[in-house]
Amino acid sequence: MDLAFTKEERAFREEVRQFLRDNVLPEIRRKLAEGRKLAKDEIAAGARILNKRGVPTWPKEYGGAGWTLVQQYIFEEEVRAFPAQLTFGMGESLVGPVIYTFGSEVQKKYYLPRIANAEDWWCQGFSEPGAGSDLASLKTRAVRNGDRYVVDGQKIWTSGAQYADWIFCLVRTDPDVKKQQGISFLLIDLKTPGVTVRPIRLIDGDHVVNEVFFDSVRVPIENLVGEENKGWGYAKYLLGNERFGDAGVGISKERIRLAKELAERACVRGARLIDQTAFREKVAAVEVQLKALEITQLRVVASASKQQKGTQDPASSILKLRGSEVEQASAELLMDAAGPYALRDLSQEEREGRNEPPVGAYGAARSAPTYFYSRAASIYSGSSEIQKNIIAKAILGL
Repeated sequence: MDLAFTKEERAFREEVRQFLRDNVLPEIRRKLAEGRKLAKDEIAAGARILNKRGVPTWPKEYGGAGWTLVQQYIFEEEVRAFPAQLTFGMGESLVGPVIYTFGSEVQKKYYLPRIANAEDWWCQGFSEPGAGSDLASLKTRAVRNGDRYVVDGQKIWTSGAQYADWIFCLVRTDPDVKKQQGISFLLIDLKTPGVTVRPIRLIDGDHVVNEVFFDSVRVPIENLVGEENKGWGYAKYLLGNERFGDAGVGISKERIRLAKELAERACVRGARLIDQTAFREKVAAVEVQLKALEITQLRVVASASKQQKGTQDPASSILKLRGSEVEQASAELLMDAAGPYALRDLSQEEREGRNEPPVGAYGAARSAPTYFYSRAASIYSGSSEIQKNIIAKAILGL
């Protein structure tokens, strides 16, 4: 298999780079390069810029750019390296493909243009206190009552719910069948009475995830995606997309680049850190792992076009498994390079919004929070143990 980029693909990469230089607002680029958070309106503005030619990962008929998977890969890699904000919530990457693959024509006409124009921020309502890796054990229920579903239950670890307008949820609509067969995929407006969002502070002190409670929330039946009790299949399709993106090659590349930059400035025992054998060996080890991951992702990209519509290559679990490990290794490398500058400046970082530049060496102050948050990489989108089970059954046939 030839994994080299073609002449046309290399030209596309240059086109993407020029597009980013011409269109991304300098202030957004500067904030991201300094590790600062963007406000919701800034993220929306950035998404509209990146979607000028259509949503990068969508087919043309639904408002997408119509790019090949290789072009999508190149685009994401360049956006992360630039840097620019890649998406606005989980609309483009997760729920959008579910809607245009399984949704009704009415749903496609209403939701997809709003997602493409960054009008609605979406979050994911899958995990529950008793249903994480064993997601099919979820207990949030939706009972049909006339032209509405009445939803009761709780979701947890819901990323971005504090910003979100909508949440796509897995709910139990039939408790009397095998647990995977009684689940439906429901779209819920978070402004609906009975919805409560509560923040969860993480080990890095940041507010990324939330609890979401549903207390007799009335949801129109037209917000059901696809068929009732078929939601497990739609969820597997969505998770395959998510795990494909969770390889995190671009993220790890940027962390290694920044770690090298910090190590060139850091002095340990009278010598630059970048010149010390132990650190260079550690960098090389992580780079080898990352290169192997990148080649694996390109192999999956090359074969993905053969997949039937609405299905996902189980090899995405390999990307998720190894991607989370490399992401954690690159985060640890970055914190090693930052040294004492990895200590957070609480007087700045605890302020609402965290829009001040980091203290110390360039980018170093975000390295510890990045390291702490990376510990979750081997859990979210399905834990490493779950990915190993999928690989064993679907790929190795064990």
